[in-house]
Amino acid sequence: MDGRIRALLERPALARARSFLLEDDARTLAQQRELTEIAAPSFGEAARGARFAELMKEAGLEDVEKDAEGNVLGWLRRRATDVQGAPLVVSAHLDTIFPPDTDVRVRQEGDRLIGPGISDDGRGLAALLGLARVLRTTRPPLARPLLLVATVGEEGEGDLRGVRHLFRQRGPARGAHAFLSLDGAGLSRVVTGGLGSRRFRVSASGPGGHSWVDWGTPNPIHALGHAIAAFTELPLCEEPRTTLSVGRWSGGTSVNAIPQEAWVELEVRSESLLELDRLDAEIRSGAEAAITAVNRSANRRGRVVLAVDVIGDRPAGRTDASEEIVRAALAATRAVGAAPELAVSSTDANIPMSLGIPAVTMGAGGEAGLAHTTDEWYRNDAGPEGVLRALLTVLAAADSG
Repeated sequence: MDGRIRALLERPALARARSFLLEDDARTLAQQRELTEIAAPSFGEAARGARFAELMKEAGLEDVEKDAEGNVLGWLRRRATDVQGAPLVVSAHLDTIFPPDTDVRVRQEGDRLIGPGISDDGRGLAALLGLARVLRTTRPPLARPLLLVATVGEEGEGDLRGVRHLFRQRGPARGAHAFLSLDGAGLSRVVTGGLGSRRFRVSASGPGGHSWVDWGTPNPIHALGHAIAAFTELPLCEEPRTTLSVGRWSGGTSVNAIPQEAWVELEVRSESLLELDRLDAEIRSGAEAAITAVNRSANRRGRVVLAVDVIGDRPAGRTDASEEIVRAALAATRAVGAAPELAVSSTDANIPMSLGIPAVTMGAGGEAGLAHTTDEWYRNDAGPEGVLRALLTVLAAADSG
């Protein structure tokens, strides 16, 4: 075990903290359920954010506020007489992937809580509040201020808009000492690689017409079909691993009409910015070639016009294993009896990583499955240990530098 973590565990405040977390576990679990049952689709997090702000105040955080983007922020500072250093930022995300009309009621089956978003990121939000309470109640020594944040727009088309705003020029986290995101369940994974992604909408439009009378008019869906076929033949790098996936397709008004417009959405993911840029260029050239081929083979009843729009761009990044936040997370994981696993994922930590700020993402205890489905479940096995792992990571990382 890392010497700093061992020293922390020997402090009387940490013995009190461990006892408190066991006693507080029922409240943490109740708040996890409560927050999950407040719908929070990306761009629709206001109701959940308002309740989270109330719970932040109840947990004893200072200067709780909602910023212009919808993030909910609260501070835990040292004594006013202390010199205030760069903060350590701890976050969880408010939003889910589910549309506003989703039934978000949580049901219990045996030892499982089942509901959309119960783990991702209902667990992270509840653990963030549990972390705030244990810090305020047991008052272990803090080497620097802590900024606790519930972010908006982490999922899907939210495109990390909340954490981007947090780390904007002159934003409260821009000069952060380090960043820790609590996302989902588990005790082992420590995300140190920020998986970059770029998302595209490729649109094609033309004059359209009747499927019989106007046959030969260039068909936007035919053009996009050729483009998709070309995309699936693109060579993808194996190291670093790179993927391409077409996710959505729509267009036309009737089976017996040549459509006037159609679109397809696709995503590429990689740890390498160079690979994202390469595939960006390949997608654009492949789409252009497909449109040109369809226009060339059609009659003279107009042309198909192409548009390629980037609808999401998550920067890739990495936190080196030598950084204190990583060393603290790994040691804290071992301290709670789990075997640490370094991982790559796309989370709020991508943004600070891309700015050169040491950042990691970790689960907040318990077990979970079927994420991003309406049958997502959470089991509170080693739930308090997840909050303890976050606490040890925060205290060890905040104490460095």
